[in-house]
Amino acid sequence: MSSSKISRESFLKLCGRALGFLLLGGISGGMIFKTLSQKAEGGTVWQIDPSKCTQCGLCATNCVKDQSAVRCMHTFGMCGYCDLCMGYFEAQPNALTEAAENQICPTGAIKRRFVEEPYFEYTIDEALCLGCARCVKNCTKFGNSSLYLQIRQDLCVQCNQCNIAVNCPSHAITRVPAAHGYTKRMENS
Repeated sequence: MSSSKISRESFLKLCGRALGFLLLGGISGGMIFKTLSQKAEGGTVWQIDPSKCTQCGLCATNCVKDQSAVRCMHTFGMCGYCDLCMGYFEAQPNALTEAAENQICPTGAIKRRFVEEPYFEYTIDEALCLGCARCVKNCTKFGNSSLYLQIRQDLCVQCNQCNIAVNCPSHAITRVPAAHGYTKRMENS
């Protein structure tokens, strides 16, 4: 009759292997669940429809992140490169200068660069943009609507229920196919 006594070292090795298999199974199961849930949702992401957005400013304050994942975008093909850009300047600026009191953006996220007389180029410094929509509102009201808001997919944490979408009064934020994560402002919209 043989005694099947197991040594402490063998027991610990066996437990280590079992724990490794359980951990590997858990990781694999999590990856499979994530893949299946993304397929169930059709691989979608949250995004703003610029044609429905009312520039209410709630995107800046309702995101679960400290700094909202929403940023201002610019359709250069629509822009007139104006000396007096209403997305850059207050409605009645003191002067057409880059002084802070003349700018609509509270953080100076819109940069103005001289091109040639009388043209200026306006670009967005996304690191400074809060998604407050002040520039977009002015551009839509007084300009050609070349500025619009979008959720940056590299910044968005893809909450199950987007807090900005829940609070959006115009229901402009919905899930869209991930392959088409950015809804662009159309030149004729």
